[in-house]
Amino acid sequence: MAPNISMIQLIGPGGAGKSTIGAALAMRLGCPFHDLDREFECRRTDIDAFIGTQGYEAYARENVALYLEIGPQLSGTVLAFSSGFMVYPKDVHPAYAAVREAIAGSSTTVVLLPSLDRETCVAETVRRQLGRPIGRRDAVREEAVIRERFDRYMDLPAMKIETMRPALEVATAIHARLAAEVPEALPAAGRTHAPDDRAI
Repeated sequence: MAPNISMIQLIGPGGAGKSTIGAALAMRLGCPFHDLDREFECRRTDIDAFIGTQGYEAYARENVALYLEIGPQLSGTVLAFSSGFMVYPKDVHPAYAAVREAIAGSSTTVVLLPSLDRETCVAETVRRQLGRPIGRRDAVREEAVIRERFDRYMDLPAMKIETMRPALEVATAIHARLAAEVPEALPAAGRTHAPDDRAI
């Protein structure tokens, strides 16, 4: 049986809220939610341990391979990507360039950023990253990462949503945009009960 919705893909930097917002959006739409980081840990191994022994580029290559492996199974779901997925080196995997282009050009891909203003985004991303309980975080490194990646995310053609508000409000905003722009990508309930979010 053909899936009744497309895969909604959430991309953006670490701390943008992809996992929390993705779960809230999936609940609104009545569909499954998947997190590529969690899939990596379930199907491969601990991410930090993998990077520690094999390096970041090997992790990126394996992460692309994992997406290619499980992507066809995820129609009708919301998927939160790993934070660096859209900014890997172009030659990290033979299929990466085509995969990245397809994700960036999809009508159901959403770029999540704390703010579309660079300095606000940088400050909020660093604040969020330093507040995460996993691993040791360094403010200088976190700021350098988001400054390097901000324009790359902004240059993507996919729709962009700011996340400096409660996750349920962001999920409502995404739902409204998708219902207005690509209603065929939503389940029947999502099309008939789409929220009215004129604040975007």
